[in-house]
Parts: sequence; structure tokens; C-alpha cells
Amino acid sequence: MKTAFLFSGQGSQYPGMGAELAEKYGAKEILECGSDILGYDLLKKLTESTAEELAQTRLSQPAIFTASLIALHAVRENGIDNAAVAGHSLGEYAAMYASGMLSMEDAFRAIKLRSEAMAKAAENSKGAMAAILNADNSLIDEVCASVDGFVAPANYNSPVQTVIAGEVGAVDAAIAKFTELGKRSVKLAVSAAFHTKLMQPAADEFKAAVSGFAFKAPNCDFYANLYGKKLEDFSDMPSYLAAHICSPVKFVDELNAMNENGIEAFVELGPNKVLTGLVKKTLKGVVNVNVENVETLEKALAALKG
Repeated sequence: MKTAFLFSGQGSQYPGMGAELAEKYGAKEILECGSDILGYDLLKKLTESTAEELAQTRLSQPAIFTASLIALHAVRENGIDNAAVAGHSLGEYAAMYASGMLSMEDAFRAIKLRSEAMAKAAENSKGAMAAILNADNSLIDEVCASVDGFVAPANYNSPVQTVIAGEVGAVDAAIAKFTELGKRSVKLAVSAAFHTKLMQPAADEFKAAVSGFAFKAPNCDFYANLYGKKLEDFSDMPSYLAAHICSPVKFVDELNAMNENGIEAFVELGPNKVLTGLVKKTLKGVVNVNVENVETLEKALAALKG
């Protein structure tokens, strides 16, 4: 069965994520490597941090990345391999590690640099994000263009959900217009407009910081948020990753491209099952499972091997 590994993004975190799989399958190398680079005990952060602490981008990004690597280790220990990888936003870094593009050390370093740059940009430029439900992209573009201030699509998550982001007043005005049009919207619990031009300072800082990293060609197909399709050119990954910080996530296009290229099974690795839900809303007739703890791993193994 041709399988793709999917990696969770920010917002999927919860206290204790990854701990059960780490205990059963061992994750000493991952936890020690990450702890050394980040400067704190990762396992302690995963198990003892409150939900509020984990929601802070400086911690949520490395914590989710770590939980994703632990889940990846567990499925590989059980003989599950992959033909492709993809991640949602932050998840692309776990995908880069899983495909051999970055060493574990450099992947943790990249996450540390990214989380710090994005946290700084968020503090200096307050923003907001909101999920718009059951509205087509043309309507979303029209509403965003009609309000004062900056707001734009940031995440094309599924055929029935697109996230918009921008200045607080502009996002609130867009929400009001969608409400008038009978479209439901849900404001997200963030204080920044991720994947928009408001993150440009973070993109510039991050690009300079990772310019000397050794990026290798992946050992499997790598699907990119920036283009919504398989990435073919890996010659300038610092520029790609900088653009990725302030550009929309084209996740629907990625899923459709993988499906068209013969992917039959999608395995979400990391906390929660957000991406599993997006696959369910986008594709039919595929195996679609998540792995975040021992129970879900066993269910996934049964589905993939059955």
C-alpha cells in the first residue's frame, strides 16, 4: 500500500503528547538531541507543561515537532514505511527530517530558530486568524478584499474550511461580513497572523539563520505547502522555508496531488488528529489513520497491514 506520512502543525498540542509512545518504544536519542539543542528537558516539558504554556509558539513548535518524531520512530519500529511525506505548516520540518533532508540535529536547530523568530514577529505585530466554514475561495477572496486593513487566506485546509489571517480589525470586519452572508467562522486562539506578509520579519531572520544548513535531496516524495504539489527543486531551501513562513498553506492541493499520484494511505504522525480530519473531508476511498499514542498506533497498524 503506497503510504504518505503527514505531520501535525501548531494548534494540535496537548499536555502529555508523545510520552506514552516514548515510554513504550524508546525515544532517548530524540529527547536527548532536542533537549541539548533547546536547552531544557523536553520530556519534562511534554509531560508537565500546562495547555497555556504549550500554546506559546516558542514551546509549541519544538514540542509538537518532538511528539511527531516520536510517533515516526514508533511506526518505523513496527515496519511501516512511506513513499511520501507532507506536513501542515510546522509539520514540514518533521517531514524534512523523515525524508532525510535534514539531520535530527539540524532539524531541531531549525525549529528553535523558527519558533524564536516567529514569536518575536508576533510580539511586534499583533494579528488574528479565523477559520471560515463552507465558503468557496472566490467568496473568501472577495470578502478579504472588501474590508479596511490587511486580511488574506492563510490555510487552505479542506474543501469546507479555509483560515484567514491579518490585522485584528480587518479579521474582525471579515468575520462580520461572513456572518451577514450566513457563513460560520471561528476565531482561533492565536495572537499573530501566521502565513501572511505580517510574518516577513520572521522570514528574513530565519532565512539568514539557516543559510548554512546542509539540506539534502529527500529519499521519498516531498509535498510542499507553498505550491500544493510535489517539490522538485531543493537547491535553495532557506529561500523556500522563508517564503513558507509568510505564504498560504495549500494543503487541499497537496492532498489531491498525493491522491492523484497513487497514495492509498495517509498516516498522521503527531499529537491529535487534525490532519486526519482534513483528509476525511478532502479524499474518499483512502486509508486514513493517526498515530499519537499506543492505542492509535495499534489501530493504524491493523488498518495498514490488514
